Amino acid sequence: MNIVDVFTTAPYRGNPVAVVLDGAGLTSEQMQRFAHWMNLSETTFVLGAGDPAADYRLRIFTPMEELPFAGHPTLGSCHAWLSTGATPKRRDAIVQECGAGLVNVRRTDEGLAFAAPALRRSGPVEEPLLARIASALRIDRGDVRDAQWADNGPGWVAVMLASAEAVLALRPGLVDFSLGVIGPYPAGAPEAFEVRAFFAKDGATVEDPVTGSLNASLAQWLLSSGRVSAPYVVSQGTALGRSGRVHISRGEDGAVWVGGGSVTCVESQVAL
Repeated sequence: MNIVDVFTTAPYRGNPVAVVLDGAGLTSEQMQRFAHWMNLSETTFVLGAGDPAADYRLRIFTPMEELPFAGHPTLGSCHAWLSTGATPKRRDAIVQECGAGLVNVRRTDEGLAFAAPALRRSGPVEEPLLARIASALRIDRGDVRDAQWADNGPGWVAVMLASAEAVLALRPGLVDFSLGVIGPYPAGAPEAFEVRAFFAKDGATVEDPVTGSLNASLAQWLLSSGRVSAPYVVSQGTALGRSGRVHISRGEDGAVWVGGGSVTCVESQVAL
């Protein structure tokens, strides 16, 4: 098993994922139990590919449930898989098979990047939910400048505030849904946006340090609406003392790519 810190080039400043490099023979119950014990935001299990186009299959677990897709586990698991000396079938991409289908991962100057999967739900957010969101964030409804469903698997609903400063000032109450908040930095700043991600766990609100799936869906929203042009860089984790950096780019075919650095922090053997 490796523990890989993702969306950072310095250890312990990004978001860690535990990667079990040989999940063959494990039951779903064993995987879930181990993910619950690890108590990281996600733990992954690398398996042989079922689809002939894929290099490997990945199962992704939070402490409570299995996810069809998640961003930083995708990059951290690919980093760990490549560190074993494995060779992808294609020269231009590593292909991951997961619950969301096939996900392409490629090498970039900033690190590994994944192609954002299609959204499962998009479009405007219902007004009653916006009122709940404002209440949970302890802000006025008028402070929400825009909102959008941005769900590519984990159920994200996204809201935009006036500024990165407003995002960093948030002290939320109980958030009982997967909520992403984004605000712009001033023009000319090294990062374009500050992002924070909140979800419920054991009756409390938890903040995720750096979130690939959310940044992927945010990018699809922002780029399609013309609010931003790629490439750009997102800062996340600042409120938690992290320094996550997410690099967003766009291919000639319009595909959105989400990337960043990955660093192996722990290599170990585990009994499962």
